[in-house]
Amino acid sequence: MASESLTATVAATSGVLFDFDGPVCDVFAGHPAPDVARELAAILAQIDATAGERALETDDPMEVLRLAPRAGEDAVRRIEEALTAAEVSAVKVAGIPVTGAVDSLRAARTSGRRVAIVSNNSAACVREFLALHDLDRFVHQVIGRYPNRPDLMKPSPSSLERAAKELGVKASICTLIGDSTTDIEAAARAGSMAIGFANKPGKDASLVAAGARTIITTMVTVAEALLMPPIAR
Repeated sequence: MASESLTATVAATSGVLFDFDGPVCDVFAGHPAPDVARELAAILAQIDATAGERALETDDPMEVLRLAPRAGEDAVRRIEEALTAAEVSAVKVAGIPVTGAVDSLRAARTSGRRVAIVSNNSAACVREFLALHDLDRFVHQVIGRYPNRPDLMKPSPSSLERAAKELGVKASICTLIGDSTTDIEAAARAGSMAIGFANKPGKDASLVAAGARTIITTMVTVAEALLMPPIAR
């Protein structure tokens, strides 16, 4: 889908930023996200009944973390700690990397580009998965969520700006590959390009609306496009 646009986007890219949950790993494949969300909501309810009740309405662990500030700083710390532990446990049983992810990471690195994982997941869980599957050799930087600051998670551009700085690449020639609108919105706010990964039917429209330059339905396509060398700048 839109392969010419993908080729042009990748050719203009010197820094490749991979979202983690979706493009690289199905984080909660072995430890379902709704179960984790309920566990976190129970912790939150012990601190603040109202916040805990609201948290029970979501099956997204990240959303529980976003709700935690309503219950105070201690709640944020406890939910952050519990979520990080759950993520690290989850990636150990998540199974193999997403199809095409390994080839994409390898192609990005071997093509001479700078490579980072930029995720709302904890850096600890990302590093655990990369080490488990011998993928850390392809990645220059891991930018996970800033501890105890859910407000800095994507769609905030904070993690992308940090990635560009640590990679030594201008944000304007970095491209984020993400499967959610928050990924695409974060890239737009950082002044970076974005490739939308529509890994489920019906996601392409929302990713385009959020600002994705092009849409892919398999990471294999990214690997093929990345074999082209970056434009010299």
